[in-house]
Order: sequence, then structure tokens, then C-alpha cells
Amino acid sequence: MLTTETIEHWLAEDVGHHDVTNHVPGETTGRLVSRESGVAAGLDAAVAVFDYLDVEAEAMVEDGARIEPDDVVLRVEGPAQDVLRGERVAVNVAGHASGIATVTRDAVDRAHEVDDSVRVAATRKTTPGLRGIEKRAVVAGGGDTHRLTLSGMVMVKDNHITELGIEEAVSRFRERASFATKIEVEAESPEMGARAAEAGADIVMFDNLPPERVAEGVELLPEGTLSEASGGITLETLPDYAATGVDVVSMGWLTHSAPSLDFSFRTGENE
Repeated sequence: MLTTETIEHWLAEDVGHHDVTNHVPGETTGRLVSRESGVAAGLDAAVAVFDYLDVEAEAMVEDGARIEPDDVVLRVEGPAQDVLRGERVAVNVAGHASGIATVTRDAVDRAHEVDDSVRVAATRKTTPGLRGIEKRAVVAGGGDTHRLTLSGMVMVKDNHITELGIEEAVSRFRERASFATKIEVEAESPEMGARAAEAGADIVMFDNLPPERVAEGVELLPEGTLSEASGGITLETLPDYAATGVDVVSMGWLTHSAPSLDFSFRTGENE
């Protein structure tokens, strides 16, 4: 999903039209160094930035690998001017993605301490233009991407229900969707979840409900209907939701609020 046009936009945004800061002659080497513990992600995007600038770049670890302070995760070699031009973009992308992967791994670990079958998923609350990188970072952390776009699954939300009603919405979208497309319905109560399942929903998402109400809703669903909890779930409340019996816990927090992992980019031969 990372295109040449995207990389060009990133670099143009950072370099501007009259860069003299990076007019440094000669050849150099560089390395991306972790300054804290975490989970690596986004290194393929960082490599792509340097590749675009004709700088040789190699990731030293795979996405999803645990890293510690002072670990070198990427090495580069090429013209000093181009190495420096790609530095900040590469650091920002890798740091952002690794931050998402790190909190996702934490979330998965916390959920699996309670129930090792529950999935932790992201949402569509991603940064415009960075969805591919952010979703891949979630996978690197052991999470599920959920739907990548609106086309990946039909989700009947509160506005659809207001306009059409649960039964009409499910029926209408079922007629228009592929046989391979699942339909999920957002439910605001356990009873609403049961109605959605009766109407033919493949998945029922209990939205913005406390854990005890989610557990009630799961009990009301027929066998074969998947259940999901979502809405304001944090790392602290995640274990309570994992204990409700749901199949999936989705967290917008993974992509919209994860802090960036701290990286440093260093040039020259000194380790």
C-alpha cells in the first residue's frame, strides 16, 4: 500500500523547496537505534524511503521482533546528503509504527492472560494516508486488523439503524453484498444484540457497554454468531472485557493514541 507518490509527499513535506541544511558532501553510513524497549514495525517503510533516495538500506530485525535500548534496527550507506534527507522521515515512520506494535503486543498479552482465544483488533480510527502502515503495525504486535476499508465488511452502525431499522438494514445490505462478505451490527444493549443475530447478523458488536452488560449480551447470542466488544476500551479495562466471553475486543486506542517508540538515527562509523 506504500506508493512512490506517498514517499515523494513525505519527503517534499519535510525537505521543502530550498534545503541547504543537508548539503553535506561525501559518503556516509547510518543506523537507526532504539532508545527504549518495544516491538519493531514500519522498518519496510523506512527502507523504502532510503531506497527512493538511492541509499542502500537494510532492516536488521523483522517486524514484530522485540527490541531493547541500543539495538540497531536499520543500517544505511550512501551519499551523506541523501542519508540526511531521509533520516527524519524514516525515524518518524518507524517510531510511529513501532509504538503501535508495542502497545498492541501489550494489549494482546493482557487479554490472553484472561482468555487466550480472544482477539484484539484495531479499528478504522487511523491517520489518513497512514492506514496501511498502522494496520501492518497492529499485525506486527500480534493484533487483528479488523476491516481495512468499508468494503471489507458491512458494518451496520447506529445511523444505519436510525434510518432503516435493524432488520431492514441487514436485509438490504445482504442483498447488495457479496456472498463472502460478513455483516456486523452495532448493538447498544444485550437485547439489541439478540435482535441483530435474529435478523441475520454474522457478528454483533456490543458498543460502549460496561463489561457486565457485554457478558449478558454474549449469553443471548445463538451459537455461531461472533461477538465483539468496542468503545472506549483501554489497556486497563481490556482484561475485564476479555473475561466476558466475546470473540473480539476492538480498540481504536491502538492506532489513534499509541505513543511513538523512541529511536535515534546516527551517522558515521562510531557504534
